[in-house]
This record gives sequence, C-alpha cells and structure tokens, in this order.
Amino acid sequence: MARAKDEGKNNSGSPAAEGRAASLPPGLYVVATPIGNLGDITVRALEVLRGADVIAAEDTRVTQGLLSHFGIGAKLVSVREHNERAASESILRMLGEGKAVALVSDAGTPAVSDPGSHLVDRVRAGGFPVVPIPGASALTTALSASGIAAEGVVFAGFLPAKGAERKRRLADLAAGPWAIALFESPHRIEDTLADLHATLGDRDVVVCRELTKRFETITRVPLASAVEWVRADENRARGEFVLIVEARAVETGPAVDAGKVLGVLLGELSVKQAAALASKITGVNRSELYQAALALKSDGGDESVKAKAKGKGGRG
Repeated sequence: MARAKDEGKNNSGSPAAEGRAASLPPGLYVVATPIGNLGDITVRALEVLRGADVIAAEDTRVTQGLLSHFGIGAKLVSVREHNERAASESILRMLGEGKAVALVSDAGTPAVSDPGSHLVDRVRAGGFPVVPIPGASALTTALSASGIAAEGVVFAGFLPAKGAERKRRLADLAAGPWAIALFESPHRIEDTLADLHATLGDRDVVVCRELTKRFETITRVPLASAVEWVRADENRARGEFVLIVEARAVETGPAVDAGKVLGVLLGELSVKQAAALASKITGVNRSELYQAALALKSDGGDESVKAKAKGKGGRG
C-alpha cells in the first residue's frame, strides 16, 4: 500500500504519467467504485480510470485518494449536486473534442442517489456514447445479503427529510406490494425506522450498516423493535445505512362463487357479456361460463345449474 501511495504522489495530476493506459474511445464512462473495501474495484474500472482523459468526480478529494492508492494520475473535475448542470456543458465540450471522460461518485455506482443522471442524459442527448462500467453498489450488495424474498423491489433512495413530502412518499411505499430498499444517514436512522413502522406496520427490516467495511453489520429485526435495537448499542447508529423492508403480506379474500357472479350479471347483461365479465372476475374459463349461462337462462335460474357453474372453479 505504501508503494501505491508513493506512485500516486508521483503520477497525480499528470495526464501523461506512468501508469496511464492507452487512450479510450471518446465517450462518457460511468464507473462504479468501491463502497468501502478497495479490493472490490474491478479490473475494467481500473483500465478505464487509467485511460480516461478526464475523471469527473463527485468530490475530487475523495477520488484523489482512490486514484493515489492505485497509482493513477488523471485530470480531475468536479461534478456534484450543485454544479452538475454547468459541469455537464463543460464535459459535452470535452467530448466534442474527442476526449474520454470517466464519471465516478464518492462510492458505488454514479447516478444512484448520487449526482450524474443529468450529465448522462445530456451526453446521450448530445449524441455521444454512454458506457456503463458496472461494479460495487450498496443497493445490490444489501439486497443480496438481506435474505428478503420478493417478486419485486422498489428503490426509494433517501426519503425526504421531513414534512408533507416525506409523509406522501411513505404512504406511496405502503400502498405498493413490493419490498422496499432505501438509503439513510446516521442522524436520521431512528426517525426513519420509527416512521417506517408507523406507516408500513408489522414487517421485518434488514438493517445493513457500513457495508464491506470493517464494522459491517447486517441484521434482520421487526420494524416494531428496530429503534430499540439501534439504541441498544451506540455503534449501531454510526455509518451509512441501507434498509431492506420485506414486502407487504399477500391478502387473500374469500373464494369467488362463479355461479353467484354469473347469476347476478345475467340479470343485467346478455349471456355473452355476462360470461365474459364473470370469467374476468373469477378466472373460470369463459366458454364454460357461457354454457352455464345458457343453462341458467333456459332453466330460469335453477339452483342446480348455478351449482354447476360454481363447480367450474373459482379463486381466492
């Protein structure tokens, strides 16, 4: 590591320095970087960072530390939340000059709850290539180790800090059927866990803290006791968090009586319409319901025929 730091000092800021790779084709390279453990960087990411003419960084000081560790010298420019629009125009001009620009965030994948989405959109709209260089992501890291099984996951990023917008976002999340993934900072973790419980009710949450770092913890607890779990150890409120909340429990209703549904619909609709709509409601085959409807019509609604329709099946 000491040698890497020395090389970083010798090469830092020198586009032609030793350790730079051959030039990359012009374009914007969206490069994922480690979220904690530097060993998680990919070979391809290093090749791109060495070959880029310019590296656009969320915080140039943080990125300089990463580059120095790997002995990479490159020109750094800042692309952060407050200057992204102006910086995007500057980078477009660089691309127009045939340069290759690498976009990185402080940790993880750029434009995922970090600056970069506006720049990517402008570059693509300008007709230049956008090349993803995948790698570390706090979101996928947490999901893979959560043990939460779900048919789908909603990524909510960071919740609004407070007020009506926060309440509205929580209500929207509660209304959906999916598992929920979100990021949170240490000074709001207790409030967020309490709000999640108040809004989502009795679900489990997997609290992922300091992923890939020395004090990484991944713990599954009920939302009802999550705040108490955090308070039980002052260290549990430190670091950066990813929260994975299990999906809403599937609600099962009573079985649908196909015969009754068909009988009600026949009082208002034609045989064909009633059979088609009853099929959509109950899931029973439309042709079978059509035959049952004809029998109901001819028998004047005889209960035995309704029973026959019911016997065709139903769903809950």
